[in-house]
Amino acid sequence: MSDGRAAQVYSGESLLFLTDEQLRQGIEAMFFAYRGFTADPDRILGKMAYGRAHHRAVHFINRAPGTTVNNLLAILGVTKQSLNRVLRTLISDGLVESRVGTSDKRERHLYLTESGLKLEQELSDAQRARMRAAFRDAGPEAVAGFKQVLEAMMDADMRRAYIKLRDGA
Repeated sequence: MSDGRAAQVYSGESLLFLTDEQLRQGIEAMFFAYRGFTADPDRILGKMAYGRAHHRAVHFINRAPGTTVNNLLAILGVTKQSLNRVLRTLISDGLVESRVGTSDKRERHLYLTESGLKLEQELSDAQRARMRAAFRDAGPEAVAGFKQVLEAMMDADMRRAYIKLRDGA
């Protein structure tokens, strides 16, 4: 696609009435962008025989230290069995610590260890560098629009969870 066609397809006015072809292009752009967004962390995780599920768990435990297993299940939208497999590995490798709840002994609260914090920092640094470069190239108006589109694509429950996490509540 030439630059002229790209400008025509994605001009502000044409975005009000998107064709199926334009939507397909957007879907494909998201798939390819996601591959780029996950490429650097995948290389880091691959050296440790970890996958994206480990990355997501480490990310959200870091964002909410002391989060419960049930809360992490709700955020990640995975099965308990799948999450338990990931957590067992992270705990046995010394990256995550599981503590018994003080008010409810059935609860398990999750924290990153010093090693877990280092891994999370390395993974996030790689993604922040990629996003920072893309945001800088796109400009502030595009960044605001991108965030708005992402939030609009979230299911209502996920948007509430995202806003709660984003706002530190």
